[in-house]
Amino acid sequence: MEATASARYLRGSAQKARLVVDMIRGKDVNKALAILRYSSKRASNLIEKCVRSAIANANEAAEKANVAIDPDDLWVKTAYVDRGPTKNRRRVRPAPQGRAYREQRHFCHVTILLSNDERPAPGVKGKTAVDADAKPAKLAESKGRRRGGAAAAPRAKRVAPKKEAAGATEKKETGAKKAGSKTKRGSKKAAKTDE
Repeated sequence: MEATASARYLRGSAQKARLVVDMIRGKDVNKALAILRYSSKRASNLIEKCVRSAIANANEAAEKANVAIDPDDLWVKTAYVDRGPTKNRRRVRPAPQGRAYREQRHFCHVTILLSNDERPAPGVKGKTAVDADAKPAKLAESKGRRRGGAAAAPRAKRVAPKKEAAGATEKKETGAKKAGSKTKRGSKKAAKTDE
């Protein structure tokens, strides 16, 4: 049995709330509540309320379905945070030399799904043991692509084979000689030497 709770328009940015949600994902409900209680993050109090609401929703759904569930068997199956609006939450902060900095105050939406189903194996995330051995298709596709950031560190320069490289330098030299003879200076020097 699964139960969901969502808390909308929580004050604070989604990025900061995700740090807290990542700590409790996949954990037992009791363990998750303990983590949230003793976390020093500001978002943890509001997320704790959301987890308690999800527990109450699970109990209510079990009573309606005439099924008995133990709240201690519940675990956090899914937890995610979405960005909320910043409209009407824009403020002006005083800055040096009479200027003002604009700042946006953020909202976020937290959604938590609890379940009392069996958990997947610890080494495998959401897949069976057979699927774990196969390489994901995305990974195979991405190996051919170039990536930016730290992954695109300077690589060793490719050097052409020696035969082609020698032929290319000879072509360049002969091209430079031809181009030099056509210039004005080259023609004047040629005329002086003829005299």
